[in-house]
Amino acid sequence: MKKLLSVLVAALFAVVSASAFSAQHTGAPMKDEKKMEKKEKKAKSEKVKKASKKKSEKMDKMDKMDKMDKK
Repeated sequence: MKKLLSVLVAALFAVVSASAFSAQHTGAPMKDEKKMEKKEKKAKSEKVKKASKKKSEKMDKMDKMDKMDKK
């Protein structure tokens, strides 16, 4: 019975290892790569939001200066 169990465990380990190895070399994105892609997209969107916020703040300042110049 012990031999059967050890053979099953060894076979399971071999199958899991082989599938992980083949998935890694076929170009399939791993879990960590998917997370990194999401983080990069999120960082880009935050960067764009910050840039647009800065532009709007600059425009507001310019509008205030224009109003003061008119007075």
